Amino acid sequence: MSDQARRLPASIWALGFVSLSMDVSSEMIHSLLPMFMVSVLGASAFTVGLIEGAAEATALIVKIFSGALSDYLGKRKVLAVIGYGLGAATKPLFAMSSSIGVIFSARLIDRVGKGIRGAPRDALVADLAPPQLRGAAFGLRQSLDTVGAFLGPLLAVALMLVWANDFRAVFWLAVIPGALAVALLIFGVSEPERAADGTPRMNPIQWANLQRLGAPYWWVVIVGACFTLARFSEAFLVLRTQQGGLRVAWVPLVMVAMNVVYALAAYPFGRLSDRMSHARLLRFGLVVLIGADLVLAASNHWSVVLGGVMLWGLHLGMTQGLLATMVADAAPDDLRGTAFGFFNLVSGLAMLVASALAGLLWDQLGAASTFYAGAAFCVLTLGILALRPQPAATASR
Repeated sequence: MSDQARRLPASIWALGFVSLSMDVSSEMIHSLLPMFMVSVLGASAFTVGLIEGAAEATALIVKIFSGALSDYLGKRKVLAVIGYGLGAATKPLFAMSSSIGVIFSARLIDRVGKGIRGAPRDALVADLAPPQLRGAAFGLRQSLDTVGAFLGPLLAVALMLVWANDFRAVFWLAVIPGALAVALLIFGVSEPERAADGTPRMNPIQWANLQRLGAPYWWVVIVGACFTLARFSEAFLVLRTQQGGLRVAWVPLVMVAMNVVYALAAYPFGRLSDRMSHARLLRFGLVVLIGADLVLAASNHWSVVLGGVMLWGLHLGMTQGLLATMVADAAPDDLRGTAFGFFNLVSGLAMLVASALAGLLWDQLGAASTFYAGAAFCVLTLGILALRPQPAATASR
């Protein structure tokens, strides 16, 4: 364990383990859900893309309201508890689903919970972390979150083998780690007191506050939206793996591989972001994503797909905590929740467009076209970064 990690408050570690537990629960379901929708419920790739895009967009859009509300109330934890609780409560719906409509409803409700908790949780990490360790704090939380994201698919593989591809039994078991996440958040995380300055409460979402966010913040929002267009739902990674003829029970292993790389990369790159230009590190991440897309487009053989998926995990480790750090650094302290909310609103709309387009291209032109389109959006984002190479307020480090 590094000296930086030891210096982080215990509540940041607890938040990381909350994310880990909920991700185990969610990924046990999500690593199997695209195959369940296609092979059991008869959905098309476009339907999968639309459901996944709408679900992820819902989560990101809801964050704007939860983030602003956390700024207004001066409280983050209560909203995080509500969000995690809602996510845990929806897990049984997947096990009981008998139609695409039920899956769609369950995914939307689950992602509403994610949206409610997301911005307050990220703002809480920023509130708890010393400014000089903020990149390490986000990297640690992202790394622990991603450990859950590979343990979930790993459990799904083992259970599918033991239970002879019984999707619903695996979905039922996913309820347990979701409930554990809520309990750990309630009893293991202490929210810091915010000093009263005598200023009356006001709605954070108003024109004067949006102006206070400033040009550096809005540039991060634009870059984040373009980046999201280049990175559609990971459900298409699962479907690409299935195309290679791999046994259904083994398909989630590619997500395990991706998330192992993601988990190993997130914290070191988070630390690196405290010492390196954010814009430069983001460019490197985009180049890695281009490589992942080109590899995934080249072949559906499991070994080739595995290589592309591991590159995808590396780019996530390089960029996801980084984007959160860029938002936190560019926003005023009292508008941090609102800043994360607006960032996720725009990214959510981009995710909906990206995943629906990915599914449409998949159905009409084939899987390779989906990944070539992702690479093209990466090139577009690199061009935008070249126009203004220092989008973050702290990029001069």
